[in-house]
Amino acid sequence: MPGNQDTIVALATPQGTSAIALIRASGPDTSGLAEALGSSPALPRMARRADYRSQAGEPIDTVIATWFKGPHSYTGEDVLEIACHGNPFIAHKILEDLLARGCRSAEPGEFTQRAFLNGKLDLTQAEAVMDLIHASSDRALAAANAQLHGGLAQRIEALIGSILDLLARIEAYIDFPEEDLPPEDRDKAQRSLLSIKLDINSLRSTERYRTLLNNGFKVIIAGPPNAGKSSLLNRLVGRERALVSSEPGTTRDFIEERLIIAGHKVRIFDTAGVRESKSTLESLGIDKTLEVIEGADVVLLVVDAADPDLSALPKSLTDKLTTDRVIVVMNKCDLPTAAIPRPIPYPATTVVHLSALFGQGTDNLISALSARLNQLGDHGTDGVAVNARHAEALNLAARALESAEAWLGPDTHRIELVASDLRASLSELSKICGDADNERMLDRLFATFCIGK
Repeated sequence: MPGNQDTIVALATPQGTSAIALIRASGPDTSGLAEALGSSPALPRMARRADYRSQAGEPIDTVIATWFKGPHSYTGEDVLEIACHGNPFIAHKILEDLLARGCRSAEPGEFTQRAFLNGKLDLTQAEAVMDLIHASSDRALAAANAQLHGGLAQRIEALIGSILDLLARIEAYIDFPEEDLPPEDRDKAQRSLLSIKLDINSLRSTERYRTLLNNGFKVIIAGPPNAGKSSLLNRLVGRERALVSSEPGTTRDFIEERLIIAGHKVRIFDTAGVRESKSTLESLGIDKTLEVIEGADVVLLVVDAADPDLSALPKSLTDKLTTDRVIVVMNKCDLPTAAIPRPIPYPATTVVHLSALFGQGTDNLISALSARLNQLGDHGTDGVAVNARHAEALNLAARALESAEAWLGPDTHRIELVASDLRASLSELSKICGDADNERMLDRLFATFCIGK
């Protein structure tokens, strides 16, 4: 772990030409650097216009400099932020000069690492900073902000408090061994353990939602050839993304686009029409369609509402369709024959009638899809979603509680082992918010951050 006595510096804005670039420095030398930019003393949290000159007196740029006195700063140390013109050459010259004055180039994530080590953030909040930077949808942004403002930490602290309460009651009997744990207290302890385990499992289950937030929900447009799948993709993305032809089997490979629907990031795939085919190339496209459907969160099953034979779908496709993830899209409802009532032989709780060609009914499809995405992403009002590191610690904590529950049984009543397992569970939960003893873990975690953050 880098030494905190160094003054570190880095460009905090992306490389490239822009209106403004921001250079950030943190450490004990920033006060002197701030004074060197002007003849008057640097006042904390006061932006000042200054002419930046190199050590040799060479003018480099007119800048805005702001000095933050620790602990009232992002890192908890003295921090200097210099806003210069966004010419990469100018930013490089200023960085070069700051290094010559004794600063050191910051490692990736070192500013946030110092904020954590100085108690400005717990570990979950530090991770949320990177989530906030990379959020690409409203829901991902909301989840990152919930974690940054302590949502996950509060859930973990509540779990720790419940376990501590139980541990205190258990250890009271250890301190007075002549008093065995009576059956009614044992039942109460088991109920407490069950409640805590349910809370842990509920929190652990949000890991999949976090993956969906980061990678996007996978929505597949599937169905028979010439049903209007490509027209539907074009309608949803608002441009001619896929070629549309009256000739069946035009799409031979899948096309992927990304959208924001109901605040969720969505990866939407237009796939080859599924039918029995003797064409080698078309068969390869059909195989690829069946493959991508495997991991779909939602399948938009597009069929021709004017086709009298709605059941003409091969078994290879219908076998992969389940009611909970299929929305049947009855396309071409603008055609007169589409008005003839027909039973729908596909598994689905939602059926939408539309015309992809003219846009009629598209709003109904968006509403149905939004409802399904919201259902998949429903994890309570706090919006918390755990990552793989959190999930691993929660899993180990749950295992320790299961072991404690087993020792509480009437045939294996070992009160001291119950207490030991409860302490093991507490140890795992404490790692989520900030067990700073594992230096290698911290270095790996912050190494995933960008330089300057």
